[in-house]
Amino acid sequence: MAQLLVRDVPQSVLKKLKYRAAVHGVSAEEEHRRILRDALSTKGAGNPSLIEFLLTVEVSPKVELPLKRSRKVESRETGF
Repeated sequence: MAQLLVRDVPQSVLKKLKYRAAVHGVSAEEEHRRILRDALSTKGAGNPSLIEFLLTVEVSPKVELPLKRSRKVESRETGF
């Protein structure tokens, strides 16, 4: 089987790769193979799935998003 050497990988990318590998219970090398295989076997580059998006986005655990709901419901049909 062929080998691939990737140079000049930013530390932040390597850290994410190692984290993903740990989450999946595999080595960083195996995770790298899986990422390459998945990326190159997909027909067309569509939008990422929710899981893919969540795995690639860094979210601080201290971030809180305010949710505002209006108790008033407006309807064109009823006029309320």
